[in-house]
Amino acid sequence: MTRTSFLRTRPRARTGTRRALLCAALLTVVAQSTAAVPASAEGPGGHGGRDCVRTERPLDGQARKVLEITRKAKKDLRLKAVELRVTVDGREVVTDALGESMTGVRAEPDMHFRAGSVAFAHIGTALLQLVQERKVGLDDTVERWLPDLPKADQITLRMLASNTSGLHDYVTDPAFLAELEPHPFRAWTPQELLAYPLRHSFWYEPGTSWSYSHANYLLLVAALEKITGVPIEQFVKERVTGPLGLRDTRNNFTPDIPRPVLHAFTSDRGFYEESTFWNPSWTTAPGAVITTHVCDLARSAEGIGSGELNPGTVGLGGQSPTCPASICLKQTPAKHFGLGVIVVNGWVLQNPSFSGYAAIQAYLPSKRLAIAVSTTKTPTTPDGNTAEVVAQRIAAELAPGVPLSIV
Repeated sequence: MTRTSFLRTRPRARTGTRRALLCAALLTVVAQSTAAVPASAEGPGGHGGRDCVRTERPLDGQARKVLEITRKAKKDLRLKAVELRVTVDGREVVTDALGESMTGVRAEPDMHFRAGSVAFAHIGTALLQLVQERKVGLDDTVERWLPDLPKADQITLRMLASNTSGLHDYVTDPAFLAELEPHPFRAWTPQELLAYPLRHSFWYEPGTSWSYSHANYLLLVAALEKITGVPIEQFVKERVTGPLGLRDTRNNFTPDIPRPVLHAFTSDRGFYEESTFWNPSWTTAPGAVITTHVCDLARSAEGIGSGELNPGTVGLGGQSPTCPASICLKQTPAKHFGLGVIVVNGWVLQNPSFSGYAAIQAYLPSKRLAIAVSTTKTPTTPDGNTAEVVAQRIAAELAPGVPLSIV
């Protein structure tokens, strides 16, 4: 399999489409979110362009409560660092950072970290814009752009964006993990990654169930680059991160992270070690491997969460003769995957967690509440996405009765 084989074009008849809706709030939220950012040319430590800084003291009662909850969660979870930002209707409630980036180096809100699957939310939103403009249809099959993909005449753009193609996930493939674990600095190509899911039969016929697979977004990116004729990083910047004013959210083609850096540590390989500069090329397609800081993450939560959702996966998933319930998770109105986002009790979120980094961006449209959290580990931090736990506790205080219960 070669990259050119996936990008080779051949004519086809266009299938029927259902129009996707993208709320204009994606753009209107820009003015709110950027206006809410504290303006400071330069802060402590000489960081240039400091627009993500701790909330000025004294804090009001709500901000103090959120910070108290965060401090307790940091202690309970034995975290090395926690960065957080909470906004309501685009206005800052609190921004802060607790703990250390490295020993003796204080964590700061403007430190950059890897944002992983947050890129999927941006890509899904950009796809919806193309659909809204009638340049493609969500139910267009992909054989025009990915002619050598098995079942390309059955798999649609919607299926790739919503994880309903039936492709296996290479990230959970034991053969892939056996190669990744001893070689965390390896640079992976899409061809190498796709070789793992494509050696398996599909879990189910495309569009008939739901299962998470990073392969879907490798393929969606390849299709979008062919559709638009521009690299994915340029497409997403023009459509999403640029309009939202996410100046510190960017793609990185190398394992480097823009300074200042929130350093990461993990015990994934059986001993506690620094993992900051492990190569993240396996996480998604080239051009979509992003870093960000917690203020951009909160703006992203607002911009993405304000859009109208397509709940097309509700009712899919569940155990079948070919797919176990642990893979084909049941999609319900209370908890389902949308186009690049997860919906939980009305919250719209993404929750990356890998190589010692954990984060969450969550938005509750009914309260216009955005919560962004990033965490790093000590040797005794429990497994799982600890940023989710911090965000859940904050949500319980600010939106009682609307649990942010992801698991």
